[in-house]
Amino acid sequence: MLRSWTLATLWQQEFRAYSWAAFQRDLLAGLTVAAVALPLALAFGVASGATPAAGLVTAILAGVIIGSLSGAPYQISGPTGAMTAVLVGIIQKHGLPGVWLACVLAGGILLLLGLFKLGRIISFIPAPVITGFTSGIALIIFIGQIDNFLGVQTAKADTSALKLIQYGTQPLPPVNGAAILCAGIVMLIMVGLPCVKATAPLPAALIGIMLATAAAWIGQWPVTVIGAIPATIFLDQHLVLTPTSFAGIGDLIAPAGAIAALGAIESLLAGTVAGRMTGIKMNSNQELIAQGVGNLILPFFGGVPATAAIARISVGIKAGGATRLVSIIHSVALLGSALFLGGIIAHIPLAALAGVLMVTAWRMNEWHTLRFYLARRLKSPLVVLGTTLIATVALDLTQAIVIGVLAQLLFFVSQITRLRINSAEVDWDRLRAAGHTPVQEPAGIQVVYVSGPLFFGAASQLGESLEAQRPARALILSLRGVPLLDASGLHLLEEIWHRQLQQGGCLYLAGLQPPVEELLRRGGLVAAMGEDKLYWGSDQAILAAATRLTDGTPCEGRPGHPWDAGEDQRLDEELPLGVVTLLEPSR
Repeated sequence: MLRSWTLATLWQQEFRAYSWAAFQRDLLAGLTVAAVALPLALAFGVASGATPAAGLVTAILAGVIIGSLSGAPYQISGPTGAMTAVLVGIIQKHGLPGVWLACVLAGGILLLLGLFKLGRIISFIPAPVITGFTSGIALIIFIGQIDNFLGVQTAKADTSALKLIQYGTQPLPPVNGAAILCAGIVMLIMVGLPCVKATAPLPAALIGIMLATAAAWIGQWPVTVIGAIPATIFLDQHLVLTPTSFAGIGDLIAPAGAIAALGAIESLLAGTVAGRMTGIKMNSNQELIAQGVGNLILPFFGGVPATAAIARISVGIKAGGATRLVSIIHSVALLGSALFLGGIIAHIPLAALAGVLMVTAWRMNEWHTLRFYLARRLKSPLVVLGTTLIATVALDLTQAIVIGVLAQLLFFVSQITRLRINSAEVDWDRLRAAGHTPVQEPAGIQVVYVSGPLFFGAASQLGESLEAQRPARALILSLRGVPLLDASGLHLLEEIWHRQLQQGGCLYLAGLQPPVEELLRRGGLVAAMGEDKLYWGSDQAILAAATRLTDGTPCEGRPGHPWDAGEDQRLDEELPLGVVTLLEPSR
């Protein structure tokens, strides 16, 4: 009931002030999106290893089903370039039946993610990983279309990286010049039309395919065409569940996870970008539910996995579309194309679709992000991006995301484990200027200011830094900049304390944060050192160390706190707030 109420609320808000004028804008936007989506649906159907008809059916059904249930009015789903990169490998290993079953499993995963309100999952994937992943997918799409571009057929390879190596190491069959010409016409139109202001709004891919198809048909060019498109949305090849369908389901869990992960990432990213364009925030959980339901249904009609597509979404927004009717209208227009234009679509050369996909792959790359990282010399994002890109092309896409995230985590851990350690002799002049001069000013008091988490990755830095310094009669560790401490940090402080005792010196700890102090107490170090070795500020610790050294009191000779709470409060009142700042070394 809660989910229905959420979807009903979205619909109500969307169509509250709907009018005939708004419908006209949605109608125009839907037809415009259909003109863009038709060549892409056909191309992605071929690129995925399925058929053009499968891509078209996916676009039609996803536009209606997912569009109706979507978490935002602007979301338009269908086959995408990113998804084709996943499907190629699955089809090679498990065939179309394996893709269909994996799609159903992925739909179930997406549905559960939405029901359990895990729509924020995208925020846990670092930006360089997403950029590298997207660039890797673009490269996979580009490499996958080289055969169709050249009009040749070469041996299959397990990965795109091996396929690329194969092109460089093995002789190619005779190249088909007509295929290259078809692809060139499409690519030239797709690149050229947007550069002219008057023709920029036109569907360049559709126009390019029309021109290439007409040229190939009139000139009787010897090129491979996509073939007949069934005049139905229920394809002969579709998922049929039988008792033996689930025999190899264990092998499809990882591919299903890859489809679900990519579907969630791409849909939520598209919604985030479109939300910035429109000012309308997407309900992420409802979007995942919509993607789950859609992908559960698509295989039973012969479709392939679908996800939200930012290219189609942005076209719909720029064309003035305001509601989810844009997605539904675009599906109706695609259905009309399949029913009434199937004979014409059958003559489209595969090379023309290759041209569409190659330009699309180039545009998929987030060149602006790459330029941003390069211009600002951000080394760690570039390394993570490059690592993810290489892993995407050379390995499984799920593995690529894991490797990218692990690379980012390594850099993160490396950064947070860099302690900032500053040592300083006591500046008695500053203390005197603040009006807090001890009875005497003994030598041998060393203050070390530590900043950063003190745990297993960083503890050794502090130990090595202190070992490199000359022994101090009184060592004061100012830990105000240490927010966290783990067992390794606890053992290190214990070692420093023992070393000080062995050298006849004292150890004082100042500025402990509550979590740090709690662990020191639970670990027994505070009890062993004595409460009189803990101070709120390094200034207090300096005065206490100076008094102890002047009196000649042994470090371990007086357990317990030297003053009660009233005296401690009085001392704090006597010390001005600026003393700590005065004692901090210059940065």
